[in-house]
Parts: sequence; structure tokens; C-alpha cells
Amino acid sequence: MKHSPSPTFALPAPDLAAWRAGNTGTEGVWYFDAGRPGRHVMLSALVHGNELCGAWALKGLLEAGVRPEHGTLTLAFCNLDAFDRFDPANHDASRFTDEDLNRQWLDARIDAGDTRERRRAQALRPFVARADWLLDLHSMHEASAPLLLTGLQPRNLALARAMRSPEHVVVDAGHQDGVRMRDYGRFGLGDGAGGDTRSLLIECGFHGDPQSRAVAQDQCVRFLEQSGALSAETLARQLPGWRLPDAPRQWALEVTGPVVARSSAFRFAAPYTGLERFEKAGTVIGDNDGVPVTTPYDDCVLVMPSTRQARPGVTVVRYARRKAL
Repeated sequence: MKHSPSPTFALPAPDLAAWRAGNTGTEGVWYFDAGRPGRHVMLSALVHGNELCGAWALKGLLEAGVRPEHGTLTLAFCNLDAFDRFDPANHDASRFTDEDLNRQWLDARIDAGDTRERRRAQALRPFVARADWLLDLHSMHEASAPLLLTGLQPRNLALARAMRSPEHVVVDAGHQDGVRMRDYGRFGLGDGAGGDTRSLLIECGFHGDPQSRAVAQDQCVRFLEQSGALSAETLARQLPGWRLPDAPRQWALEVTGPVVARSSAFRFAAPYTGLERFEKAGTVIGDNDGVPVTTPYDDCVLVMPSTRQARPGVTVVRYARRKAL
């Protein structure tokens, strides 16, 4: 079984010194109020300390003096403790300090406050709970095309379609080992109960690919426009060059289930990076601690395969069916 070599980490870490304090009393969190009716919009970055593209995008928004024209705008640099440990030669080590911040978004876990990530979630929770629209900016372990994750709510899928990018949109129920920020509270409720909420998670590409920064910037512009926080004209004037061309088409990848590692010995049959499609059910794609892993149906697509965080209970790949969006 093969493990894909780590791509070159070419995206430098941003200098956040000027923006670290925030203006809310919570480190790394900025809040701006237009003084006019509108949605509470939140953009979050650095949920994982080695995912730099979103931090670059938020820094760019702050440097450009972007302010909402309607409603409010919150910008959050989330896991600064993990970011402080960032080393491009060992970037996986700065994903988190004690545990994955993006698996803690259940009140019982947050209230426990017994790890650094859970205490940070306590500090961030009021801002997440207040937000109506949330865009969570991430990047990936492997070199792969960007993926926009909508969850299962049709309202989020409709927003992904309206944003017209990226090409691949993942419809998924989350992870076995915990709740993501984008699924917290009202965001995780079905249409109707969830009200006007929208929450998307964008995987912008490989952590160290400079193009991931361009994708993060593009997604911020598209999301802010759709939210009504700022007009397209204002965004184009304040953030020239941030919007990339629309995707030529969009595909929905409907996740049908995960492959969960039994141990850190999980290995793939080839150096998959994502979006590989297998024509026949029963194709062997890996070995899960001595148990063959096979595709469950024809035309099966792999979503975000990676063994870099493999350990018991961690999802190493998800299966999906593809259809035009």
C-alpha cells in the first residue's frame, strides 16, 4: 500500500501581529456593525493552525478596511495557540494543540472546558451562536481541487449554486468523531427550523499551495455578496482581483458514508488526492488494518482521502455519488 508524499509547502505564514488583539475583548475576533438592518455574517479562519489561506483572506479584509454596508460582520482567527506552533517543515503538528477544534461544537463538549480547544470554543461560541451566515475557511492535507461543504440542508446547497464556484460541492453529514462549527446550533437544523441561517465550509486546496489563498479570497467575496453585507460593486472596488472566474459547471458530491480508520496503519492502494472516480463496485482502494477497503457502488467518487491524521475513529475518506448541481 502507498502513502502519497507531502506536497511542497509554499504558502508563507501571515504576520497577524497587527490584527491579533481583535476589537471585541476576545483575542483574534473582530466585529463591525453597519448600523443598518441586515444579517449577522461571520467569516472564520485558522480553526486548524496549519490552514493559512483563510488567515490571509481575513487579514486582507482587515487591511482593506472592509466594513458591512448592512447588518454586522465578524472576522475570527480561531485557533491562535495552534497557529503559534506552525512550522512548514512539520505543519501537521500545528493542526491543533490538544484536540481538533472542529469536532468540539456540541455544548456539552464546549462546557467541559477541559482542553485548550474546548476553552477556545467557549470564547468563540457567542459569536458563532449570534451569526446568521457563516463561512468557515479551511484547506486540505493533500493537493486537490477546492471543495465547498454544505451539510445536508437544501438552503446551503442553494447558496452554493448561487455562488457559482467552486466546481465541486460536497453534501455531507459531518464526522463520526464530533460536530463541526458549521453544524453548530441553528446551523445544524433542517430547513424551516434553521430559519435564515446559512453555513458553508470551504476547503480551498492544499494547505501550502499559494492558490489556496486566492480561493479563500474569492469565496469571501462571493459569500459577502450573497449575504447582502456588501454590494458587488463595493467588493470589486475594495478588493480588486479577489473574485476568480466562475466555475464552468458545478457538481454535487452526495456523501453516502465514511471510511473510518481502525488504527494508524490504514493505507490507500494508490496516492489518491480526491475526486477519483471508480467505475465498478468492489474495487479495492485501501487496507484498514488488514481489512480490504472496497468501493460500495459503481461510479464511486472519493472525497478528501488522507492518512495524515489516521488513528482509530478518524475518517480517512468518504464515498460520494456525483450529479450535476
